[in-house]
Amino acid sequence: MSWISSKSIPVNERLIMALDVPDILSAKALVTKLGDSVVFYKVGLELFMSGDYFELIDWLNEQHKRIFVDLKFFDVPATVGRAVKQLSDKKVDFVTVHGNNSIMQAAAENKGSLKVLAVTLLTSLDRGDLDDLGFQCDVEKLVTSRAKRAIELGCDGVISSGLEAPGLRNSLGQNFLVVSPGIRPVDNRPDDDQKRVVSVEQAFYNGADHIVVGRPIRDASNPQQAAMDIQQSIRNVFSD
Repeated sequence: MSWISSKSIPVNERLIMALDVPDILSAKALVTKLGDSVVFYKVGLELFMSGDYFELIDWLNEQHKRIFVDLKFFDVPATVGRAVKQLSDKKVDFVTVHGNNSIMQAAAENKGSLKVLAVTLLTSLDRGDLDDLGFQCDVEKLVTSRAKRAIELGCDGVISSGLEAPGLRNSLGQNFLVVSPGIRPVDNRPDDDQKRVVSVEQAFYNGADHIVVGRPIRDASNPQQAAMDIQQSIRNVFSD
């Protein structure tokens, strides 16, 4: 069964590029190199630690890019709520939270025009890692349980592998966002830390609204062409 998204999202905004680079100069250079091939960017923890995070966000806004702040807020609920409220004054689109019901609720109550995405289970984790963490349920049940609670608490969507997206759509419907990282247009490299991965096409057929792609674009010999190829794959899915 196909769960292709019917949300009114411009096709070229369904690809989110992960700016996983060490500093603002590298980030700006990559964004400039990619040009119009990428509209939406994820800015995460590595760039936050560079010290120029909000300067980069301002610059991305000047370039008319959409912005996904991926800092996975996980702290005392009141602190998370205040952090999300601070961020709601910035021109960003998505923010991630990670935690229990009260943390997700605090984020949702302070989001303003932001869309809050709850992390279900990192795509770098698999069944063996869950055992290490003391979780005795299977991956799909854990992801579905966390997603259900996040939506009920006012979050706008979830971060989920494309592998679990069909189960989310089947159980919870279409009225929330699914953003899927762990996208690999080609086979994983031996040093890849992503474990629960899918292809571009599989992610969307499984129900993703957006995909997050980093290394397959960043490390390509021609990053702009790699991004354009992925955009074409997405157009092909949504033109079927």
